[in-house]
Amino acid sequence: MTQYPDVHELLPQRDPFVMVDRLVSFTPERVTTEFDIREDNIFVEDGHFSVPGINENIAQTCAVRMGYISYSQKGPIKIGYIGAITNFHVERTPVVGETISTRFELKEEVFNVTLAHVTVMCGETLIAQTDLKIALVD
Repeated sequence: MTQYPDVHELLPQRDPFVMVDRLVSFTPERVTTEFDIREDNIFVEDGHFSVPGINENIAQTCAVRMGYISYSQKGPIKIGYIGAITNFHVERTPVVGETISTRFELKEEVFNVTLAHVTVMCGETLIAQTDLKIALVD
């Protein structure tokens, strides 16, 4: 089993704005992270992790991918900007105590633009999914 670095080494975000707890698996084409929904999270409302929180978790999963690539190459963490979110759909919001698993799947990479499909699961249940266009800054 691969031992991955703490996500704080891979993300430009800092607490309390870190919405990923663990990098679970990595290939350049597929990345999976996990996040435990806690009561004190800034995106928890009435016991549910809100839609903006889900969006931030998705964005940070994408950032963990680039952070791990940079980390592996011993370079600085690259910053990316989401240029487009399409086909975003939320089935339900997770509740405090649940763990979500977010999976990034690379669709295409051209120059500094990445196209990806991301799914958020809670166990076997689909929570959310979207397609993203991400631009990286050198």
